[in-house]
Amino acid sequence: MKIKYFLTAVAVAVTSAFSSCSLDEEVDGFSEPHTFYQNRAQCISGLNSCYIPLKNIYTYKMMLATESTTDIAFARSGTLDAVLDLSPSQPRHGADVWTYSYRGVMYCNAAEAGITSSPLSEEDKIPLLGEARIMRAFYYYVLTSFFGDVPYYTVDVATEEIQYEVAHLPRMSAVETREKIIAELLEILPMMEQARTSDVEGNRSGAAMGWMLVTKMAMWNKDYDTALSAIARLEEIYGSLDQYPIDDIMFRNKNTPESIFEIQHTYTAGGVNYSSNVAAICMPYPKTTGEAIYNGVEIPILGKDATAWSPMLPSAYFSGSLMYEGTVDKRDAINLIHSGYEGQKFPTTGYTAFGPKFWCPGMSGTYDSNNYKVFRYADALLMKAECYCMKETDADKAVEYLNMVKRRAGLDDYQFRNWTKLFQEIMDERARELFGEFQRKFDLVRWGVWYERTNAFTGYDKVQNNMRPCHEYYPIPDKEVVYSGYALDNNAYKADGL
Repeated sequence: MKIKYFLTAVAVAVTSAFSSCSLDEEVDGFSEPHTFYQNRAQCISGLNSCYIPLKNIYTYKMMLATESTTDIAFARSGTLDAVLDLSPSQPRHGADVWTYSYRGVMYCNAAEAGITSSPLSEEDKIPLLGEARIMRAFYYYVLTSFFGDVPYYTVDVATEEIQYEVAHLPRMSAVETREKIIAELLEILPMMEQARTSDVEGNRSGAAMGWMLVTKMAMWNKDYDTALSAIARLEEIYGSLDQYPIDDIMFRNKNTPESIFEIQHTYTAGGVNYSSNVAAICMPYPKTTGEAIYNGVEIPILGKDATAWSPMLPSAYFSGSLMYEGTVDKRDAINLIHSGYEGQKFPTTGYTAFGPKFWCPGMSGTYDSNNYKVFRYADALLMKAECYCMKETDADKAVEYLNMVKRRAGLDDYQFRNWTKLFQEIMDERARELFGEFQRKFDLVRWGVWYERTNAFTGYDKVQNNMRPCHEYYPIPDKEVVYSGYALDNNAYKADGL
């Protein structure tokens, strides 16, 4: 069965978008699981396909969608995701997230079916099946975080009958989807090698990534006991946070020991590229043509050949309250540059830009070859603090885990006052620690405060004027609703008049 045959399945199926990709050579062979998956090398080849869609999801648009329409950042960008100019007929980056996430689901389902039917021993199958399930779980994590309730399926689309059934699936409760994914991960993760991602050959998704996904989905479902159990497994693998240098959170530092999942990029001039463009919206702007001068300041590390786009900027709430100029927080010099750079002042008074965490030294054009940090160990420890806070059972434990992250950043320990103030401090600490790591909007939505906090703190009138409560999730593209025979819907958008 050729891969183009699969393209009519559930909204993974956007033929025009797929025709621009030259993936047929890579996937035709393993699109028939029973004939391709005959040895470990072929199984690995099939699993490699599960990573292909990531490069189309984690672009600068994903950064705009998840960070710039929040309480801590904004962007005066012509890309309309930045101003919430979204509707079912104009889903913006939602169209790519939907298409490529379901393409990832499709590849993972095919890989799982092929590995299951392969002649490998049951012992040899376990890590391979685990990787397929972990990557599928990641795509559903993205889908449910981005859209809320979405169609859920795990079958290999191998017949016309299955194809038709999948194409007409309605939204399924995100809570139920996460419960199913957690259950299937918990079934296999204990049997996999318990190792940090950086210790896995090729930095592939292993048990650490699986435990992190169990944690993330349990947090969305407010299942704090399951989250605590999963984080405990991560603690066994990763140990003490203070062994991991704070500088390693910079995107240019690839596959560092603290990382749990990174989007992999490479760039060679004139060679094969696997790059993206987040750095282009994270530099001081405007850039002087042919010089390493950015908003009037020379920044030699960025080089003369980079292309700077209209940038993301920190909100006044973030740069004035959470990470202000002169703070002792070690992350400040990584996350932001205030007023200027190495003694040079920006011509605009009060201008604060994204800092070297996101810069790609010597970038050519928009070819950003940094890896993008998606999951790190500090995130898990902050979620453990949040679990104890939300359960309101052990203030000492909640503060202990919060202070692990604060101490590494050079901040004083937090002292417990009450549960409400503790939760606010956890929200703020997640903003400081995970700034620009594709997390903030997801956090605000799962806390149920996205609309009120973004409206209060964005400081960007176009976002405030456009935003509606329905915008906490992206709309399902209209054409996918039509293709499903209206099994899918955008009722929340209709209720808001969009």
